[in-house]
Amino acid sequence: MIDKQKMTQVVEEALAGSPLFLVELKISRDNVVDVAIDSMEGVTIDDCVRVNDAVLDAFDRDVEDFELTVGSYSISDPLLVKRQYDKNMGGEVEVLTGDGKKLRGTLTAATDDTFTVTVEEKVKVEGKKRPQLVSTPVTLRYDEIKYTKNIIKI
Repeated sequence: MIDKQKMTQVVEEALAGSPLFLVELKISRDNVVDVAIDSMEGVTIDDCVRVNDAVLDAFDRDVEDFELTVGSYSISDPLLVKRQYDKNMGGEVEVLTGDGKKLRGTLTAATDDTFTVTVEEKVKVEGKKRPQLVSTPVTLRYDEIKYTKNIIKI
């Protein structure tokens, strides 16, 4: 089995000095390695080839016997690392909390431990006959949610 820590180090070194960052690295029991990378500006095929070549240079395929796929992280997949939250700042997202509540709103802030989604809710305002639409910031810890996904509008 391939050492995931060593594989991660090789990928991180290949990305060093570029705007690219590692989002996810999976290694299956059958030594199928999937590397997902992202960037604030997008990912090109040349970026994927560069990471692929770095991994192939660092590992002997005859000894390790692995299958490798390097690709860009899909916009429809959940956000996994803080830099993706930074990249999608100002965009509309859906969040599923740990207790099963879905929130839909605009991603407005992200720190190392938390992120904020501003949701619009209808609230009964004193002196008004009908509920009013009010923007409410909701701050959540990354470890208390199941996922955050971009909402893609066509």
